[in-house]
Amino acid sequence: MSPVRICSRTACKQSAVYTLTYVYADSTAVLGPLAAYVEPHCYDLCAEHAERLTAPVGWELVRLPAEESEPTSDDLEALANAVREAAKPATPREEPVGQGIEVGRRGHLRVLRSDTPLRSDTPRKP
Repeated sequence: MSPVRICSRTACKQSAVYTLTYVYADSTAVLGPLAAYVEPHCYDLCAEHAERLTAPVGWELVRLPAEESEPTSDDLEALANAVREAAKPATPREEPVGQGIEVGRRGHLRVLRSDTPLRSDTPRKP
């Protein structure tokens, strides 16, 4: 039998029934059913503290329904798709293409000059 988890709020000794997670990248707080395992950056809350919970200013609070039943295959597929999407590497930014000619060096820094000189009638960018 697993030990009963208590509310993360200071001085609260009630049993935890919800887990609160912050998604900093999206400025979102997610309150859902009690997680199967204790996670280091999640907070377990009792029913009273979960009901009174508010999100920080400028953040969105998402309350997931407490599920009494087993997850369906659609739920599991949606979860797998979300994990796959999160694991995709970010698309790299395009780097400028062209060759430069090294005209100087100081330590690990190099001074490069474009191999195609600017025409005199081409305005320079500030």
